[in-house]
Amino acid sequence: MKIQIINGPNLNLLGVREPGIYGATSFETFLPQLQAQYPEVELAYFQSNCEGKLIDKLQEVGFDCAGIILNAGAYTHTSIALHDCIRSIKAPVVEVHISNVHTREEFRHHSMISAACKGVICGFGLDSYRLALEALLRQ
Repeated sequence: MKIQIINGPNLNLLGVREPGIYGATSFETFLPQLQAQYPEVELAYFQSNCEGKLIDKLQEVGFDCAGIILNAGAYTHTSIALHDCIRSIKAPVVEVHISNVHTREEFRHHSMISAACKGVICGFGLDSYRLALEALLRQ
């Protein structure tokens, strides 16, 4: 089973960027730990700060993999293009956020992509990715 993890803008700075909100662990440190917990799953990882590259990756993998875990970062709150792309692909997408976006700034309370996703997980730190993976494995 192949699951694609896609991270959006500024998530390449995990471990450095606002550790009080996002934690002190980089995704490059976290991913091998997640892979070790689920050796039966082929976890692929992609990160980009560019909206178009995220869409290209969703289209590339969205017809072949068993599911996608997407943390679209700030594009969550602005991108109709990501919403449309998620609706266009076959793979189920779980929207993930490290922080609880509903306890943060008002503009983070609305997601443009949630309605196109199978589900949303937020507020559990990097463990949000594991919870999303569990949800995809149980579908």
